[in-house]
Amino acid sequence: MKESYRSKTAFVLAWVWLAFVAFNVWDLIAHYTGKASLVALAVLGVLTALVYSIALRPATVFTEEGLVGRNPFRTTFLPWATIDDVTVSHSINVHHGDDRVLRLWTPMSSARERAKAQRRGAPRQQRGRFTTEPTLSRSEQSAVEAFAGKTHADWVGDQIRERAEAARRRDEEATPARVSWSYDSIAVLVAAVALVVAAIVV
Repeated sequence: MKESYRSKTAFVLAWVWLAFVAFNVWDLIAHYTGKASLVALAVLGVLTALVYSIALRPATVFTEEGLVGRNPFRTTFLPWATIDDVTVSHSINVHHGDDRVLRLWTPMSSARERAKAQRRGAPRQQRGRFTTEPTLSRSEQSAVEAFAGKTHADWVGDQIRERAEAARRRDEEATPARVSWSYDSIAVLVAAVALVVAAIVV
């Protein structure tokens, strides 16, 4: 069973951008005016390649066998037992092998999100004699305590650490990481470059 984590905001905005691009490409083809249309298509192509590589493709995927880190131009697979440690700053850094580090592109924590998490984790001071806030159920209270002071990136980092420790307890083999190029991102980038060349040559 796979679990994927990504930036929801970037993902939604990327699909909005793709819808915008689809409409503009149709309009440029329907009302083709020569070089001006090619230049506009080239600009849209370059921006779309960037949006795809940076906003749509990156994801952190949990599988039964290990962790898959999909970054803009590379995909790294780490068996759970291979993971030595996990640290979280603005990104999740997965330490493995001979002092190697996999930096995951998503989820990331901004300074604003971290400050908000720290405020959420701080104890609230009650003002007045009467409680005005609604009482949380036991499950809601445990969820609040679990996330107290943590960002989404912190929580995902904890999940990676727990799975790695469980794999080591089961004495799973720590096989080396597997890294492969992202051919889809490269293809999109090549198509964008081809549009730029066509706009310059024609």
